[in-house]
Amino acid sequence: MEILSYSVRVFPNRYDINVHVVFERNLRNSTPRPRLCVLKREEGESYGFRLRVEGGGQGHIIRRVVSGGVAGCSGLQDGDRLLEVNNCYVDDVPHPEVARKIRLSGHQLCLLVLNGTAYEQAVSQSQDLRDLIRLHRGERCKPPRFCHITRDPVSGLGISFTPMEGEKGRFSVNLVTGGAAEKAGVCKGDRLIWINGVTVSDLTHLALSRMMKKCGNHITILVIDSESEKNYIRLKCPILPTMAVPHNLPHRARKLHLVSGPEGYGFVLRLEKTPSGRTVHILREMDKGGPAERAGMEDGELLLEVNGESMETLKHEEVADRVQQSKPEVSFTTITYQGFEFYTQLGLSPLLFCEDDAAEKEKESSVSEPVQKEMGNSCQARLCSLQKGPLGFGFNLGCVPQSPGTFISQVALGSSGQSAGLLVGDVVVEVNGQNVEKKYLEDVIMLVKEGGHFLSLLVMDKTNYNKMKETERPTTDEVKKKKILCYIIYTCLTLTL
Repeated sequence: MEILSYSVRVFPNRYDINVHVVFERNLRNSTPRPRLCVLKREEGESYGFRLRVEGGGQGHIIRRVVSGGVAGCSGLQDGDRLLEVNNCYVDDVPHPEVARKIRLSGHQLCLLVLNGTAYEQAVSQSQDLRDLIRLHRGERCKPPRFCHITRDPVSGLGISFTPMEGEKGRFSVNLVTGGAAEKAGVCKGDRLIWINGVTVSDLTHLALSRMMKKCGNHITILVIDSESEKNYIRLKCPILPTMAVPHNLPHRARKLHLVSGPEGYGFVLRLEKTPSGRTVHILREMDKGGPAERAGMEDGELLLEVNGESMETLKHEEVADRVQQSKPEVSFTTITYQGFEFYTQLGLSPLLFCEDDAAEKEKESSVSEPVQKEMGNSCQARLCSLQKGPLGFGFNLGCVPQSPGTFISQVALGSSGQSAGLLVGDVVVEVNGQNVEKKYLEDVIMLVKEGGHFLSLLVMDKTNYNKMKETERPTTDEVKKKKILCYIIYTCLTLTL
């Protein structure tokens, strides 16, 4: 490691690709490498492992891997430490939330793990586990998009698919400009991964065309940009709905927080059968002005969770007990009957895309996770997602003449930029996951244009940004070496794209 630092000092203004390739090879050979384990189970089958936190220590530990089971055959080993669930970093996430992510994954699950010994060594040396993941992954891909398209009376769905020559089960997306699909979050050149609950790798072009003819007024698809798809393929990682950012979904589960009043929570919980024959817990008869009504509860909603615990397998009396025991406050996750049926028909959990859910926020910010980690919570970095509207994105960029770096100079009232939370004076740190702190205005504008109708900006207010840059100034040789090494890692990754 010291040799790498000295090399940079000898060549401070020279970036030789061959030297960086050697740097990267040395780094990869000297650091532990995470393993990607892809688990796929059948209906009624378990994944065949347990997840534990032991002795109050750090991390989530894989235990009791069943020999010959799904987990065992995927390469998962007893003692492995879990780093990611479906491309979402979980090492510092509370154990119940990690278990919930696994539970919601359905029949397929991607786990990134690190050998237990290597994990303990990395932690003892204060290594950033995200650095190990970045070295493993090579580049940061954008998450897939889960898009619901509603037919336009004039232009239809506004989408068609072209089979990729010589590649069975792979299709490129064609769009009608300004059509329903584009408005739903689909981008030109995207790759189709999944449609109405079916993985397209199993479909011929003829079968896909027949599905489109029978889809009626709506389709729900999973798409991803072509460059990110290539990286998933290189890593042998499937692209799943559980990894996706939702766009234009007609139904979402939502969280309600109730505070008990003198006469309780002010609603009735009933056990009812749906038209499809399923027995569910239904919320009824909200007291006018009571806690339930004030929290936004609506008559006929299905109760999915109480305080984060799934109610799916519990008896009615057990659900009522959970609610009573939680007084004076309780958290509910609910969904409409139509929403419940929507996700059931797609073969997904209705809890997968929950409004204000932490899992969704992590997916949306996954491309910016490394930058946010360096900044720290106190710096208040904000990830703003924008969709182009009648006013465009609704903001202008400014810069200091002949200097790198950009900031928000104007935000239009009622625009996408205002809705996303952009403020005049915000410093732009990332554009679509790419750091732009040292880029000039012209380059930043080009990156914004390349994103098409959708844009992700990581911004900070000027005061906190200046404080963050002030604290980054090295004070000792050791800190300098650490920063130089980090720079080498990032530079190597950039050069190998």
